[in-house]
Amino acid sequence: MAKPKEVFVCQGCGAAFPKWQGQCATCGEWNTLIAETGARAVRTGSGAARSADCAKTLAAESGSDQRRLVTGSTELDRVLGGGLVTGSVTLLGGDPGIGKSTLMLQAAASLAAAGPVLYATGEESVGQVALRARRLGLTQATAHLVAETRVESVLAEAESIKARILIVDSIQTMYTERVESAPGAVSQLRECTAELVRFAKSRGTAVILVGHVTKEGQIAGPRVLEHMVDTVLYFESDTGSRFRVLRSVKNRFGAANEIGVFAMAEEGLREVKNPSAMFLSRHAQPVPGSVITVLREGSRSLLIEVQVLVDQTQASNPRRVAVGIDGNRLSMLLAVAHRHGGIALHGQDVFANIVGGVRLTETAADLAIVLAARSSLLNAPLSNDLVAFGELGLAGEIRPVAFGEERVREAAKHGFKTALVPESNVPKKSPDGMRIHPIARLSDALQVF
Repeated sequence: MAKPKEVFVCQGCGAAFPKWQGQCATCGEWNTLIAETGARAVRTGSGAARSADCAKTLAAESGSDQRRLVTGSTELDRVLGGGLVTGSVTLLGGDPGIGKSTLMLQAAASLAAAGPVLYATGEESVGQVALRARRLGLTQATAHLVAETRVESVLAEAESIKARILIVDSIQTMYTERVESAPGAVSQLRECTAELVRFAKSRGTAVILVGHVTKEGQIAGPRVLEHMVDTVLYFESDTGSRFRVLRSVKNRFGAANEIGVFAMAEEGLREVKNPSAMFLSRHAQPVPGSVITVLREGSRSLLIEVQVLVDQTQASNPRRVAVGIDGNRLSMLLAVAHRHGGIALHGQDVFANIVGGVRLTETAADLAIVLAARSSLLNAPLSNDLVAFGELGLAGEIRPVAFGEERVREAAKHGFKTALVPESNVPKKSPDGMRIHPIARLSDALQVF
């Protein structure tokens, strides 16, 4: 038998090279090439023949009933698009200790009512998982547990119990005998994930993979791992906070960028039914530099507080510090505020922060940021009942944002009485008790308040 050929695989992007070199020519990372040997066995069977045997018309398949599996958590089901799809593969990532295994154990206990569930752990023993289940109050759960790191053994166990849901915690601990490299290596990750994807598609089993993240916050291993699965979820949390945000960054069966909010408690992860209350710190009295805006995350509108502190600079160069806001966009907004609003901040330090550890991914908070900066500069607090949103253009115009009417309704539901919105976002019928000011330019907003 010929000796397997040795190749050098980049642990950052998965590119393979015939010999070692200091820098990966594909992704540019240094010292990431590790020697690995190729697969020891070749898969048998004709994939083309199997596809021909299973060919179906799109019309016939579209008319079939594709029922989703409810996980028992409304927030998790929301992020998944309504529940787990049979035959799908979901990748769940997050920092160590953020609650990935806790959420999966709670989901496994609830999903057991829909069919056999196999929870395969490669990092803990069965006894350790049972101890955690006891702490979470899941002693009556009927999910199957197995402590195994060999992917062939996990799939054989799932086949023997005819598992409807398979949870692998974590994919970095799994290995296959087809590849001669250590668990966690790029080739092992890719091959193990491929085996699990083939099993999910052929058996109709919903597979959930738990993945570690790197210091950059990405799933450890090449990005190809994310392309192989159907859904990619990330757990996010601010340092020291008990709240957890589960975000969907890819979903073939639902809306991307959907979020679910949880709170970590002694008995596990609890759902947060009203996330806006988590991000709002309603002050007893109006304070300068604080404005409420409405963000859109997937199909959900969230009210968040934008805080800006403007202070006389003590250095030759004024500081611009942005937390949760892109620094370049903050500088652009301050320039527009000076040019079209007469807000002079050239000799001031500006500190901008989004309360609750939220990171802005859209431009709807532009108007709120400028209003908060002006409020702090003039030491003139705005009303606690005011909410503002809108995109600010370089010419000083206030551009409309998507889902304007839904944002207004969310603000009215939380008791806000006044709204500054772009002209195109004014709803046909204003919510009861709310006064809406249509804004076309930044100068119009500054004249109102």
